[in-house]
Amino acid sequence: MTERATCITPAESRGVDATSLRWYVAKTHPNGEQKALFHLERQGFNVYLPRYLRRISHARRISWQPRPLFPTYLFVTMSGPDQRWRAINSTIGVAHLICDERGPVPVPEGIVAALQNEEDDRGLVMTGRKVPFEKGAEVQIMSGAFADHIGSFYSATDDERVVILLELMGRQVRTKVNLDAISAHA
Repeated sequence: MTERATCITPAESRGVDATSLRWYVAKTHPNGEQKALFHLERQGFNVYLPRYLRRISHARRISWQPRPLFPTYLFVTMSGPDQRWRAINSTIGVAHLICDERGPVPVPEGIVAALQNEEDDRGLVMTGRKVPFEKGAEVQIMSGAFADHIGSFYSATDDERVVILLELMGRQVRTKVNLDAISAHA
């Protein structure tokens, strides 16, 4: 295989049909996704780093931080395996392109588009199910230790669980339950 001297960018495909661009996966060094993203874009490659919000607990403080959906991996477009893919391997932050004996392996059609369709307005991939309740909505717990109790929806966690405020012993108590265990109270 020979390397090409030009690089295809999304803004100007330089004579290459945009439909011929394919996504490939680049493995990055540990925690090197942002560095690889910066240097690949600087070289003119179209790069996609899907991110999601991750809950971080530290010293009794909870925060939500954007993190890579696939740690140490990102997607990059090329017009085919004959494009200058070896330049990607020598990019700062990139360990190597995912290849087989024939060269770079393209991502199956539609995978990256499906990920991009799951992004919210901040560009973050929504990983969990969408919670159908607004804060303060009355919900009924359908199963578990608090079955048949009615509470107020408070918030969702990052692991398919929700926080419900229940009226117990004369005060509101927070409890976590599975999202599947609650329904809207009629």
